[in-house]
Amino acid sequence: MKISILLPTRNRLTYLKLAIETVRRQDSLDWEIVISDNDSTEDIASYVESLGDGRIRYARTPRFLPVTENWNAALAMSSGDYVVMMGDDDALLPDYITQMHSLVDRFEQPDMIYVGSLLFTYPNVDPDHPKGFLASNSYAEFFGNASQPFVVPHELAVTAVRRSMNFRHAFNFNMQLSLISRRLIDELRPHGDFFQSPFPDFYAMCVALLKARQIVADPRPQVIIGVTPKSYGFFHLNAREGEGRAFLNADGNAQPQLPGTNINEGWLGAMERIEANYGTELGLRVNRRRYRLVQAGYVYTRRFRGTGSKAEVEQLERSLGRGERLLFRGAYTVAQALARALPQRLWNVVSRRAVGQSPAWDPVREEGAYANILEVFEQREGADITMGSQS
Repeated sequence: MKISILLPTRNRLTYLKLAIETVRRQDSLDWEIVISDNDSTEDIASYVESLGDGRIRYARTPRFLPVTENWNAALAMSSGDYVVMMGDDDALLPDYITQMHSLVDRFEQPDMIYVGSLLFTYPNVDPDHPKGFLASNSYAEFFGNASQPFVVPHELAVTAVRRSMNFRHAFNFNMQLSLISRRLIDELRPHGDFFQSPFPDFYAMCVALLKARQIVADPRPQVIIGVTPKSYGFFHLNAREGEGRAFLNADGNAQPQLPGTNINEGWLGAMERIEANYGTELGLRVNRRRYRLVQAGYVYTRRFRGTGSKAEVEQLERSLGRGERLLFRGAYTVAQALARALPQRLWNVVSRRAVGQSPAWDPVREEGAYANILEVFEQREGADITMGSQS
């Protein structure tokens, strides 16, 4: 069984080298790396050639492509029996390939293996954690209290997707967390490319959960999600929405359905594609009212915290119906009163649960301990990689 590691990239050779190294140091040799270079100005081709490794395949796009097109280009070049999408600033943890081989054999070729992960932010990425941190990223409602691999009942997978279409974060969408069988990818072709919408991971992860014949979940960390100053996550964490859209090369002429964060806008686009492709078959509908609620909540929260402007609120309110304006203005007034009356920690819990989009997930963070993601890999070779969490 061969595993294809897809590595789309653009002008991030510094990080790409580290990602590749975490694959080349795997114990198992039955893998290929597929690099789709999205019209980089950096000489990535020469670096790949210098490695002299026939398992690393490389192609450069003839022009700059949107992220989703580049992901599909990488997939089209791959030949493995199973596929995992890996960002060029991410890493596999030690023994990932061996562990995946073992799970595929143990559970008799499942269509999808969804794993736990670690999150590593580089220094100067997250303004709340300027030294960078390492933390558990192993959140999914269907994990429950499990600590070992298990088969996810189909109904739990469908429920998780329904909650996603209701704009509730039931699991992490990062595509790096899923190993997908070639069989499933081929079976989905009648509905178009495997990756669709400007947020291809939101779409593909949900579709895989819906259509996989058997899903295995392994809550143990197997990969590291990296966030660098050149990641989309950097723009989101620093509220630089326009730059984030440009990073994805989303349609610059397309207007968001409602002012707010591009995360929710991309989320909506992915869920609408799922509804178009599978809504009738599976009875799936996007909760557009919830979308409007979470977008409005984002704008009012920014204003409340002093990071948003009055103009942002006015732009939002021009997009709302009269009833919505009255509702949200009233909620904003109540929130201001509660914030003054409650201790900060309690207010954070109340405000997070009021919208209910994200879970009460507050992992233990190891701050400022690593300069880069390869150091995380190296210090976990032969070590216990489980990290606790607080809620």
